[in-house]
Amino acid sequence: MSTPYPFTAIVGQDDLRLGLLLNAVSPAVGGVLVRGEKGTAKSTAVRALAALMPEVAVVPGCRFSCDPASPDPACPDGPHETGSGVSRAARTVELPVGASEDRLVGALDIERALAEGVKAFEPGLLADAHRGILYVDEVNLLHDHLVDLLLDAAAMGASYVEREGVSVRHAARFLLVGTMNPEEGELRPQLLDRFGLTVEVAASRETDLRVEVVRRRLAYDDDPAAFAARWADEEGALRARIVAARALLPHVVLGDGALRQIAATCAAFEVDGMRADIVMARTATALAAWAGRTGVLAEDVRQAALLALPHRRRRNPFDAPGLDEDKLDDTLEQNSGEDDDPDPDGPGGGGRPPRGDGPDTPPQPEGGADDTPAQSVPEQGGEPGQGQSSGGGEQQPVRAGEPFRTKMLSVPGLGEGAAGRRSRARTEHGRTTGARRPQGALTKLHLAATVLAAAPHQRARGRSGRGLVVRRADLRQAVREGREGNLVLFVVDASGSMAARQRMTAVKGAVLSLLMDAYQRRDKVGLITFRGKDAEVVLPPTSSVDAAAARLEMLPTGGRTPVAAGLLKAHDVLRVERLRDPSRRPLLVVVTDGRATGGPEPVALAARAARLHEADGTASVVVDCESGPVRLGLAGSLAGELGGTAVTLDELRADAIAGLVKDVQGYSRRAA
Repeated sequence: MSTPYPFTAIVGQDDLRLGLLLNAVSPAVGGVLVRGEKGTAKSTAVRALAALMPEVAVVPGCRFSCDPASPDPACPDGPHETGSGVSRAARTVELPVGASEDRLVGALDIERALAEGVKAFEPGLLADAHRGILYVDEVNLLHDHLVDLLLDAAAMGASYVEREGVSVRHAARFLLVGTMNPEEGELRPQLLDRFGLTVEVAASRETDLRVEVVRRRLAYDDDPAAFAARWADEEGALRARIVAARALLPHVVLGDGALRQIAATCAAFEVDGMRADIVMARTATALAAWAGRTGVLAEDVRQAALLALPHRRRRNPFDAPGLDEDKLDDTLEQNSGEDDDPDPDGPGGGGRPPRGDGPDTPPQPEGGADDTPAQSVPEQGGEPGQGQSSGGGEQQPVRAGEPFRTKMLSVPGLGEGAAGRRSRARTEHGRTTGARRPQGALTKLHLAATVLAAAPHQRARGRSGRGLVVRRADLRQAVREGREGNLVLFVVDASGSMAARQRMTAVKGAVLSLLMDAYQRRDKVGLITFRGKDAEVVLPPTSSVDAAAARLEMLPTGGRTPVAAGLLKAHDVLRVERLRDPSRRPLLVVVTDGRATGGPEPVALAARAARLHEADGTASVVVDCESGPVRLGLAGSLAGELGGTAVTLDELRADAIAGLVKDVQGYSRRAA
């Protein structure tokens, strides 16, 4: 086994290290989500923490790592007698993004369960991670239903597997660590809230720190064992401190004063529910134990708020995570009455808790704010850019209008793409519509179809008892229908004809609304704009809808209207995406007034480009932005060439004219 990089040798990243250590002291904190750009030691820190975790005693031969001092009475490998066990290192189990549900929670042998009544259970990763660390890299790319299962197990301390009335339960208590790059898409707020703490990491812009990072990494790569030996004493000291903090934790008292500060802080920042209060209380208690104190101080509450609240304040995908520290300090000051801490001046008291333990680590520069916050949704009514002509000069970006709930747009037919909430598809979860022979491992049994397949063969198989004689060839997989996520590719007209102040504000508001809808329906999105002489891929297809919103806000306007260039660019993007992800069906959304200009025969060129998309069978919608008393209907004509439908900005609203979905889906009948 390779030698891990020492935890104490990590340079900087104080919040990351502190969040991991607090969870090592108190797993009840609820895990930590590490958000940051690539190459910021996220994975290195998680793997390094495993070497610091104290050894665990387990029952010999138990696949579920039961504690011999208190074995799980419901353990599938039990019952176990209380007694001595064997010690081993705490495991670090990694959950790959492409893991199946069976790989995560375990699988039942349905054939033996039906034929023999035996609960033959193969444990999954949740069982392997019990009493250790479960690490999910790129957790934002994990399927939502797997994230739900994962977080449910982390919250309840147990995993349940149920298939057709056969149920298995086992303990699953672990330190949950997730890492993600926000540029690749966000977790939805409901899932963010389930992580106890969140830390933001970014590469330092300080030259000396970057030099030290490179120096240490090169030394480690040259001789991992020798490098680890240099840090052995520091690693041992930190490991002993974790053990001491764990022992002290039950004796830490959370006084009424500190509890009042916690409640007041959560109320002041308007976080939803009560989970934030509970996590803050557990984190503050862990901070006190980590500092060697038995009393919680205001500094502990402040640090707990900085770790537990920023990700819980997001109301939609375009809100920037973060916390107003001035407001936090004011709230703590206003609620800083006399506390009943039993040991306010105990060991380690009287100061802000330490934010890292790497000996010989160069000091982190003050205010090292190298994180780039996500763009927030601008408010309507801000000052627009200069210039209002519809001519060729580039004009400054205008702000988006107020977003609204949009009509449901979907791709016709039945797909087989990634689970989502937009178009009909065959999925692992949803309503059962039929049965088929399993292709590979059986995951969802169709019991009635299985019984019907086995029934005619019972006499030939010599059935003599009450049980049904079932063979593997009898098993039938349930076919289920749910919803999939799509690739929604926006092609936005940014030409001079669209640049009038009020129109572009409304257009951006409409696109922003569609982006929010795409986020809620688990879509990938892409953004193409066209103006002047050409079209530009402003954002290649991605799961990060907030990145698309940020690019949209800074979108300049002006120049001619090369509609054909925009459609041809979209055709190229979709061709590549079909090769990369053939199961994800596209939905083309063209936002324009349809007034093609520039070059010879611009309208005819646009029509020919549109027919390429129709030939590919791409579902499309044209959002008609034409305004004024005289309307030419050019956007409607473009929609006809695309084989799609045209809707006005007003019709796009969910409370507007009914029947938009039928119009979009009507394309399939026309294409047929």
